[in-house]
Amino acid sequence: MPVTTTEYKYVELNERNVPFIAGTTMKVIEIVTAQIAYGWSPEEIHLNHPYLSMSQIHSALAYYWDHKSELDADIKRREDYAAQSRQEAGESPFVARLRSQGLLP
Repeated sequence: MPVTTTEYKYVELNERNVPFIAGTTMKVIEIVTAQIAYGWSPEEIHLNHPYLSMSQIHSALAYYWDHKSELDADIKRREDYAAQSRQEAGESPFVARLRSQGLLP
């Protein structure tokens, strides 16, 4: 799998130009979405992902801030895709059964 180096020591781009942390499969966007969703500091990210060094985490966050509009657009695209997929899938048989039994509103 060919990768492209960046000016960020710990961030590389895969063959689809998706930024990830070098030496891992962790995408920069995964670090960012965890930070947004949980309000994690870099230290808390490290506690939850101990295989990442603080340098890797800070490098990924620096990459995000320098490419914020592009990555925010990707986050929005992913959220829209997930919402559309949930809508198209409809209610699961399990949820329907719970509703029919009066266990869900």
